[in-house]
Amino acid sequence: METTRKLGDEAHAVAAGLPGRSIAPAFLASLVQAFEGVALVVLGAILLLVASPGAQGYEIAAAILAPGLAVLAIRSGGAYGVAALRQPTSALLRVLPAWSIAVILIAAGGFFLNLGADGSRRWMALLLVWGVVYLVVERSLLARWMARLARQGRLDRRAVIVGGGEEAKALIDAMMSEPDSNIRIFGLFDDRSDERSPDAVAGRPKLGTITELVAFSRLARIDLLIVSLPLAAENRLLEILKALWVLPVDIRLSALDSRLRFHPRAYSYIGAIPFIDLADRPITGWSAFAKRSFDLVIATIALILLSPIMLATAIAVRIDSPGPILFRQKRYGFNNDVIDVLKFRSMYHHMRDPAAKVAVTRDDPRVTRVGRFIRRTSIDELPQLFNVLGGTLSLVGPRPHAVNAHIENRLWDDVVDGYFARHKVKPGITGWAQINGWRGEIDTPEKIRRRVEFDLDYIERWSVPFDLYIVLMTPLRLLRGENAY
Repeated sequence: METTRKLGDEAHAVAAGLPGRSIAPAFLASLVQAFEGVALVVLGAILLLVASPGAQGYEIAAAILAPGLAVLAIRSGGAYGVAALRQPTSALLRVLPAWSIAVILIAAGGFFLNLGADGSRRWMALLLVWGVVYLVVERSLLARWMARLARQGRLDRRAVIVGGGEEAKALIDAMMSEPDSNIRIFGLFDDRSDERSPDAVAGRPKLGTITELVAFSRLARIDLLIVSLPLAAENRLLEILKALWVLPVDIRLSALDSRLRFHPRAYSYIGAIPFIDLADRPITGWSAFAKRSFDLVIATIALILLSPIMLATAIAVRIDSPGPILFRQKRYGFNNDVIDVLKFRSMYHHMRDPAAKVAVTRDDPRVTRVGRFIRRTSIDELPQLFNVLGGTLSLVGPRPHAVNAHIENRLWDDVVDGYFARHKVKPGITGWAQINGWRGEIDTPEKIRRRVEFDLDYIERWSVPFDLYIVLMTPLRLLRGENAY
């Protein structure tokens, strides 16, 4: 399979020596923004309890509105960017005025509208002062944390160049001359082996071929692939994109030396260098934060509500046949990482198949009496709520498939072109394919093709309301009991 393809010694050493995944600037900004807003609301609530115990609706609203208005102003001033978070002194010159103006505006509105209790002015003054104190302390601590992340290389966007020769050299030189780009270029990948593609370009080594780039990108957790090829090389460009689009990365085509000039809005930029966006990693920044928050909230509620069913199932599994209650199976997760997925055991323990070498079929003798019921109703999947809380699964997403899943002696990635593109997002307990009837046994190539088709459609259409719709529709589809063995 894809993840078993070998890398050269140098490429493997580079990838294996890296720390954990780099933190996307957009996600980091979203995280700090949410944390700062919530912290200011909590601060306002505490001061409200101390300074104005008989608070009315105005004070309660002000405790929410003032931080909300301040966060919007701070965001518009660019004070949630990586550079601002690393330089607290200059950032505070934008943060503190934004906070002060927000509190003063809310206070002035209450004064002119004659809202609030007698102690509201004192409370607003305390909120203003203690908010300033909090922001100074918080931004100083954030700067220390950011410095540590920077030393670990977690703030760099990990990039590689696809291509070689003079075009790649000019691009690397231009990118390295850009201040504060936070781009770390590890090397180049190119299928050519002649003088147009030397072993090193601008001090960056050639690490392998395009085929090896896929494995390297997964192992090194690359964020950005930059294609340095002339637009005239259309056929080669299409071949490269076909190989790379399965990766959860941003793919950009350098327009540095292109003679074609489009409207400025057609480009994205790193500093002054223009790029054409070929592909974007799905669900990043605020979207990733929103999806993770949705997962944590709904999974926690579901565990509480479903705990009696889970307890009864655990007892039934133990009584029905000897062996452990839970079953762990290796499956593909985000970016082809192999994860352990939890399920209630539905097979006889001595017949278990953790590698999924043999697909479960209708009336499979390996399945216990209790196992048939919990598989048909999908109750066996409920322990995966703990996977969601742990972060290896999402509530909604492409279902995680077993690492050896196959049909007609062919692995599924050999059956479906671009199969691994479904791993560009975190897998889920339920998904768009499942509520459309593509769940259960896969005994024909057409079934896996259709499932992947719906998975890719989900990735393109993702939104929080879409996730909520799938979650609400899942029980209704389960009541039909279709395709579950």
